[in-house]
Amino acid sequence: MLTIHAADEVRRAWDAEPVKGGAVVVEGARVAAVGPLAELERRFPGARVRRWPGVLGPARVHEGPLPRAPSPRERVHEVLKLGATAVLAEYADAPGLREAAARNDVAVLPGARPAAVVEGGRADLAVLDDAGACLATVCAGRLVHRRR
Repeated sequence: MLTIHAADEVRRAWDAEPVKGGAVVVEGARVAAVGPLAELERRFPGARVRRWPGVLGPARVHEGPLPRAPSPRERVHEVLKLGATAVLAEYADAPGLREAAARNDVAVLPGARPAAVVEGGRADLAVLDDAGACLATVCAGRLVHRRR
């Protein structure tokens, strides 16, 4: 199923120029297109449209220890709530953490990397408010967190 994630502003990278009234088309676990919402709605008729307040851009890489929580699953979920869909391997070494990350499609990386929204790339997205707090996280095409 195609989903168009639209926001007031879309950024392919957090330091890139914004696309005002932009959107990202997600097909399965991949980004199908990025651009102005009106154009993408014409190119992908019938796609479900999710509208988000704030800025939509690439999900973060969590570069420190995973937050404390009672279980590995909950520790991974805390990372998703921060808008991150990847963690560094050096911090995912506690028992059960890598398995919990794999079950949730959270990438375990050998080192930090720049985050970007790339057509054909994995659909890892975050929606941030004006203060930089995460409103929603999409991990490998699935909405895994939404602040209410």
